[in-house]
Amino acid sequence: MRGLIAFLLVLSCVYGQDSLKRAEELYQRTDYKASLTLLRASPPSGAVYCLIGRDYFMLGEYKKAADSFERALALEPSNSVYAHWLGRSFGRRAETSSPFTAPLHASKARQYFERAVALDPANEEAMNDLFDYYLEAPGFLGGGYEKAEQIAKRIAQQNAAEGHFAEAQLADKRKQFDTAEEQLRRAMELAPKQVGRVLDLAKYLAKRGRFEESEAAFDRAEALAPGSPKVYFARAHTYVEHRRRLDKAKELLMDYLRSDLTPDDPPRDEAERLLKQVTGAS
Repeated sequence: MRGLIAFLLVLSCVYGQDSLKRAEELYQRTDYKASLTLLRASPPSGAVYCLIGRDYFMLGEYKKAADSFERALALEPSNSVYAHWLGRSFGRRAETSSPFTAPLHASKARQYFERAVALDPANEEAMNDLFDYYLEAPGFLGGGYEKAEQIAKRIAQQNAAEGHFAEAQLADKRKQFDTAEEQLRRAMELAPKQVGRVLDLAKYLAKRGRFEESEAAFDRAEALAPGSPKVYFARAHTYVEHRRRLDKAKELLMDYLRSDLTPDDPPRDEAERLLKQVTGAS
């Protein structure tokens, strides 16, 4: 009997690992509902709860996502990744909730971002989100440019290009526009093969009304990463934002929606929303 029990335990563990792997593959293909279906039959663990949370997060069900990340963190309280995702979930809840509950959710987001960074100072994504929070949140919710500046320095120690990007955002907030552009160009010089750095500059030039230079930067991004969904979306979003070249924006959004997307790409529903705007304007 003991041998049978041990065999069943091993079988359950193997099945759980296999189902988690297949669910992760579905997640990476943005099939979040199928991933969730598979995970519901998986043995509970921190990794399972985390992936359930990520699925719910990508589906826009932020309360369910937070509940799942809380379960994951309860099982592994020293896991920086789980704390970071929990912070992200509360951040989205703050953005989508009423003015009465938003401040509470925002404060929790900050607390979990800070916890994630404390647990693992090398967690760059958590550091970046904490920087964004400090940069955007008012002082009564724990934000502030001075706090953001300190985090920007820590980011630069780990990733020089990302540090310059953070400094660019700070400079823009302070209306130091020339400094912001200079920092974006330095970030691009330090990471010349990262298409995101070129897109950052292209979007900023458009924001400053320098559309011809922005077009040249977008062309450079397309040459650097032909057929990249990120380039399609960024360029289309910029056109829609500035009410320019809407026919081209429509074409780019269609290309984006036909692409094989990953969780790192903007959500399909965001592209569909932009496409409706373009169609309504044409």
